[in-house]
Amino acid sequence: MPRALRLFCLGLLCLLILLTTLWGAMALWYRLPVDSLWRTAAASGFAGLGLATLWAVIRGRALRGLSTFCLALAALIWWWSSLTPPAEAHWSPDVARQVTGTRDGDILTLTDVRNFDWSTPTEFTPRWETRRYDLSQLNSVDLFMSYWAGPEMAHMVVSFGFEEGAHIAWSVEVRRQVGGGFSPIADLFKTNTLVLIAADERDVVGTRTNARGEDVQLFRIDTDPDTARALLMQYVEAANRLAAQPQWYNSLTSNCTTVVMTMIRTIVQDVPLDWRVLANGYLPEYAHDQGVLAAGYSTEELRKRGSITARAQAQGITPYYSAMIREGVPAPAP
Repeated sequence: MPRALRLFCLGLLCLLILLTTLWGAMALWYRLPVDSLWRTAAASGFAGLGLATLWAVIRGRALRGLSTFCLALAALIWWWSSLTPPAEAHWSPDVARQVTGTRDGDILTLTDVRNFDWSTPTEFTPRWETRRYDLSQLNSVDLFMSYWAGPEMAHMVVSFGFEEGAHIAWSVEVRRQVGGGFSPIADLFKTNTLVLIAADERDVVGTRTNARGEDVQLFRIDTDPDTARALLMQYVEAANRLAAQPQWYNSLTSNCTTVVMTMIRTIVQDVPLDWRVLANGYLPEYAHDQGVLAAGYSTEELRKRGSITARAQAQGITPYYSAMIREGVPAPAP
């Protein structure tokens, strides 16, 4: 084997060992069901084994070092694959229920729709409802981007509007347990499960504009009623699947953006992959490039005219919240 090729293969092997060691140590630290002292010991032990293996490979003793490391890695993967998401737990009250839906002709019935009144980010009056919607009256789809960590990252909410003024908003969220929280790093390692929330806009959007004061931007989506109905039913089917079989939340592969993009691709085949799906703060630019936002406006103009937080805080959470936040926001031509 030529020396250059041999060095390349050696470097590739070393990188693989290094990445596997990092993943294994973090998996043990975040998910091993023992106290922090034992988790630290287990994570440190696996990291030490990985570094020792790396040193053995560099020194030309790959066979001996790799055999031990591969056995340990196989045991770790077996344990990791045995971790299953819980169906029952002491869930935080705002994610305590998973919405489900049934369809009878054009009538969609949703059970456990959230309609909380939020006074602060942690104080609320809980209310879970059963609601019915006439799918033949579905006439709009809107995208809310709620910026909580700078311009790169946002939480995405998709809302469906009906001719009589009703809206049902869907949010893919972390199903935290009481006392738990959201961590982009920890949630790479089977820390929390996934939940689909269907809610009144005054709840799931209003808590972000008014209770939390996040920078929420509204974008009206250009789509036809058939595609809108198909997407809404994708949400319902995904919610029913989650109710029957829980799924782990993952910050990279199963989050508020990737889950929705997966649903969109089942009904619209030509949806190109893009880095902005991961850095989802730039999703409006991606949508603008795909021609699904109001024509004749730049993304900057759409962001400015769709910024609704100041208006929502000035007028409050009223029964006319959904109509109020849409005033002056450019909509696609009929």
